[in-house]
Amino acid sequence: MAKKPIKITEVVLRDAHQSLLATRMTMDEMRPILPAIDEVGYYSAECWGGATFDACIRFLDEDPWERLRILRKEMPNTKLQMLFRGQNMLGYRHYADDAVEYFVQKSVANGIDILRIFDALNDPRNLETAIKASIKEGAHVQGCISYTLSPVHNNEYFANYAKTLEEMGANSICIKDMAGLLTPYSTEELVHSLKETVSIPIDIHSHYTSGLASMSILKGIEAGADIVDTAISPLALGTSHMATESLVAALQGTDYDTGLDLKKLNVVREYFNGLREKYLASGQISPKMLGVDANTLLYQVPGGMLSNLLGQLKEAGKEDKLEDVLKEIPNVRKDSGYPPLVTPTSQIVGTQAVLNVLMNSPYKMVSKEFKGLVRGDYGKTPAPISDEFAEKILKGEERITCRPADLLEPEMDKLKKEAEKYAIQEEDALTYAMFPQVAPKFFEKRAQKLAGVDGDHVDMANKSHPV
Repeated sequence: MAKKPIKITEVVLRDAHQSLLATRMTMDEMRPILPAIDEVGYYSAECWGGATFDACIRFLDEDPWERLRILRKEMPNTKLQMLFRGQNMLGYRHYADDAVEYFVQKSVANGIDILRIFDALNDPRNLETAIKASIKEGAHVQGCISYTLSPVHNNEYFANYAKTLEEMGANSICIKDMAGLLTPYSTEELVHSLKETVSIPIDIHSHYTSGLASMSILKGIEAGADIVDTAISPLALGTSHMATESLVAALQGTDYDTGLDLKKLNVVREYFNGLREKYLASGQISPKMLGVDANTLLYQVPGGMLSNLLGQLKEAGKEDKLEDVLKEIPNVRKDSGYPPLVTPTSQIVGTQAVLNVLMNSPYKMVSKEFKGLVRGDYGKTPAPISDEFAEKILKGEERITCRPADLLEPEMDKLKKEAEKYAIQEEDALTYAMFPQVAPKFFEKRAQKLAGVDGDHVDMANKSHPV
């Protein structure tokens, strides 16, 4: 066969630490190693979006926009990639189209090259605005398949969805396997199916949770995948991803050779090894997160969702009910149209399963978010929700059948006005838009830091931040 070097997307600066240590890696911890990462020759570095934005302002006292500008400055030769939740942007509700367009514009202006855009329900209507805006800004659009298993999810379903994304303007397709559900042979079949249907590159993103990712990725590569997501080894495995160096070594001397240098990767590895030791010593990484949990294959529960469920049960003093909740999740998924379990549907389905178990009666108490899922606030579910079940949950409320964002009035002018008193840069209006409760506290702390200091705020933001 003709040579087909595999491209590598390094996820250590975003998904690896989001998976293993709740997104707590600081800019000060990243910055010293960025030039070395830039030298490796990765296809891209996933370094922004997902939960990083929330964690920056809520826990790290860092400006996420400043983080992006530093990443751009320190890694001039590497494409910077972000994870973007379609109409949800990086928040937890749907935003009006003008806010989504403005966010995409500012992300690209500050350094993002590739936007990986997904929707929790795989509803293409929720990706329309983000895709159009990314194309307008000249960015690479990576359309995402939120991978899951159910009676309605099969290769034909995923291939049709990928074709829709390609027709909408996606430049590549990502199989986003957030719970580690891909098995080696299902990956091979899925990649074959996608390659027959679309003509754009295929990226495999699979978490190591179930212990299958490296086998699945190898079969996916043999089936024609073009790009693979990996994490440098000290922050790999467990709920994170397969190790970068292992894949590079496995493909050396083959037609798929990545061309990456293990000596250059070792410089990056040694640095993150020091951080790993620090995180283990401080308890930021739980040894539990580093193991294999094959239970995910039974319940399809991503690692982050599992710790969330355990937290909810602990609070209620019902930790012993975890097994019951895990058994209830498939029932709730079936009733609500088989949504993939990824933010925000994982939280919605999980919380409802907890309520069903604690109340000892299904749907005796219904969360506001679950009601919204059934009503259609989040978009169209993969399988239709029965009228009988919808009536039970909604009690006569009308269901939404249009694109949810069509019901939203433009909101950016209003948000800019509300954020005016805090803003020192245009991007602050977007920070405020996504986290209106948390952002003001962050802005106040930032103002205190800047008080009485001469010079540009950018210089100040580059100085160390207390964690």
